[in-house]
Amino acid sequence: MHFSRVVEERSAGATRRILLTGGSSGIGFEAATLLLKAGHRLTLPCRDATTAAALRERLGGRIETPICDLADLSSIDRCAASLLTKGEPIDTLVLNAGLQYSGGAEPRWSAQGYELTMAVSHLGHQALLQQLLPLLLRGTAPRLVVTASEVHDPSTAGGKVGLPAGLGDLAGLRQGPGAPMLDGNSSFNAEKAYKDSKLCNLLMAREVERRLQEQGTPLTVLAWSPGLVIPRSDGGFFRYSRSHNPLGQALFALVARDLLRLSETPERAGTLLAGLASTSPPQASGFQYWSNRVLGPGRLRFEASQPSAEACSDTLARQLWDLSAQIISG
Repeated sequence: MHFSRVVEERSAGATRRILLTGGSSGIGFEAATLLLKAGHRLTLPCRDATTAAALRERLGGRIETPICDLADLSSIDRCAASLLTKGEPIDTLVLNAGLQYSGGAEPRWSAQGYELTMAVSHLGHQALLQQLLPLLLRGTAPRLVVTASEVHDPSTAGGKVGLPAGLGDLAGLRQGPGAPMLDGNSSFNAEKAYKDSKLCNLLMAREVERRLQEQGTPLTVLAWSPGLVIPRSDGGFFRYSRSHNPLGQALFALVARDLLRLSETPERAGTLLAGLASTSPPQASGFQYWSNRVLGPGRLRFEASQPSAEACSDTLARQLWDLSAQIISG
């Protein structure tokens, strides 16, 4: 499946209205650059006015940049209300923004008091999805794209490093504000928090597709893993990190990227994301998971894959959606 042919497939009839989170940096910025070049209309929510102004400057001002801080449910409400009032359909909704503060010893908190990784990567995205779903379902061949990660799966190479992802019975989410981890039984671990948030991304993606299917409103839902993305500058990969071992981080990047050649570049990952957002998927509706798998040094293959067993739990997906919806509704 050639999801990387977004630039070549430009035509007036193929122009899509795309809302993409996380477009100010990393693979989101690379994808936005390609999508603009291909003639698509972009809305790129930004967490503050400074970020929005800088992004418009970099991309030439041909974009909409509403303020939407994913760490603040009130900010999401205001952004969604503005977009709903405007009423323009969304053809592709891309939930791509993510947060990882690798090496952090203490949890950080969202405006509503939830652990920041979960709040930004999952809770904020479900809030945005729930509120913008009417606009998405009015779009042309509507599509939802969710950026996950292979680390959600304890059987993968990345998932095996450190503590595995696992949500338990969601006791932390049931507890409400102040719980450091979603499972409610673990002390804070920044790397596990990130893995758990990516597991939530897959559960959310599967659950919204299931609910819409039951309602007779099929939707194409594409979840994907970009692989281990390491830019030449550590500022991208480790921009959220407050690790006490920056030398160790730099060494890890050198080994994984340059010696073992197991990583992906932001440019190539951005090309994959742009393709997912704009080119025709292999099936018209339903849930699909695509992973950028390492075959060997310097060799990666983007292919349809199967999420982890926990990510395929219908019961857990329902519980996560319902608990998150309760928090979002206040």
